[in-house]
Amino acid sequence: MKLNSKLKTKENKKRIGRGIGSGKGKTSGRGVKGQKSRRGVAIKSFEGGQMPLYRRLPKRGFNPIKKKAKYATINLSQIQSLIDKKIINSSTKIDLKLLKSNKIVKKNVFKFKILGLGEIKDKVNLDTEFLSKSAKDKLSKSGSQFIIKNNT
Repeated sequence: MKLNSKLKTKENKKRIGRGIGSGKGKTSGRGVKGQKSRRGVAIKSFEGGQMPLYRRLPKRGFNPIKKKAKYATINLSQIQSLIDKKIINSSTKIDLKLLKSNKIVKKNVFKFKILGLGEIKDKVNLDTEFLSKSAKDKLSKSGSQFIIKNNT
């Protein structure tokens, strides 16, 4: 022990690896053998028992996140209500461009599908990418025309 100038005692730090009699000799308090006893080696991504970051985050894989095609679905009852409210005209061709311009579907939608929920009274001219079987039957009964694009 050394005496400080201000009459306080200061303990020397333990010098490890300086013989067995020092109390931290031979293995220097690191145990025996193995990766943890070596100098400068740390177990990568070990967070003291906490769940590591790479396991906390979700798997992403090879699925492109931004390039997923956005689809919109519209029921026949919705088309009929738009015609009744005179937002769209039954004589004009109903396609994605018309639906986007009237803000019926969002701008980031690339394709849309017509579903068969509800009834349609007026004859309509549809231009769509997908059409359900029930919607196809109801449209043909009402005498409507439809074009199905197959560009998937």
